[in-house]
Amino acid sequence: MPKTAPFEKHSEAYDAWFDQHPDLYQAELEALRGLLPPPPARGMEIGAGTGKFAVPLGIKIGVEPAEQMAARARARGLEVHSGVAERLPFPDRHFDFALMVTTICFLDDVARSLREAFRVLKPGGSLLVGFVDKESDLGRRYADKKQRSKFYRDATFFSPAEVRERLAGAGFRVARVRQTLLPGQAPRVVRDGFGEGAFVVIEARKPAAESPGRWEKPKARDPQNPSPP
Repeated sequence: MPKTAPFEKHSEAYDAWFDQHPDLYQAELEALRGLLPPPPARGMEIGAGTGKFAVPLGIKIGVEPAEQMAARARARGLEVHSGVAERLPFPDRHFDFALMVTTICFLDDVARSLREAFRVLKPGGSLLVGFVDKESDLGRRYADKKQRSKFYRDATFFSPAEVRERLAGAGFRVARVRQTLLPGQAPRVVRDGFGEGAFVVIEARKPAAESPGRWEKPKARDPQNPSPP
């Protein structure tokens, strides 16, 4: 069952966090933006919330199960489809890329959700997964206080290694990793890799279709010694 109740009740408070922490918000956007494929790539966000990531990143389509959140996203101009990550309302091979930002920690079935993302991506398409690293200082603080949090009470936090393992299980290949919100650094510093920053973005790719160059043309049949049909 989707964990939508806190987001239905506190959608205004969700939006307010970004207004109260503009440097952190911009750092997360920059970490994501650096991994987005260039236009005219067609993308969508899974768990689009109020559109605080999709809209500034130029993404036009989102899926969101919480109607109060979706209403705010629509007011920002996002085309929002009601639905959940485990059953995306799109055909196979429809998008060049997909985005999840802190969505993975609220999913009922992570494996099924990642398989669905894999399904709707074109061969060679990418999935960007942004999340709070549970092994970071911020991740540990979130975990310690989750029972008092409006939003994270029912969340499951992950490490980069755990997310990579689940992506691989769905058929993805990890291409790049970026991190931000690094202790002791300016708020908007973004670096490659993980292990320092609290917010991590993993870019995973759906393998491309087999190259035509690897296909071998059948040998011509010898009329004197024909092979069986």
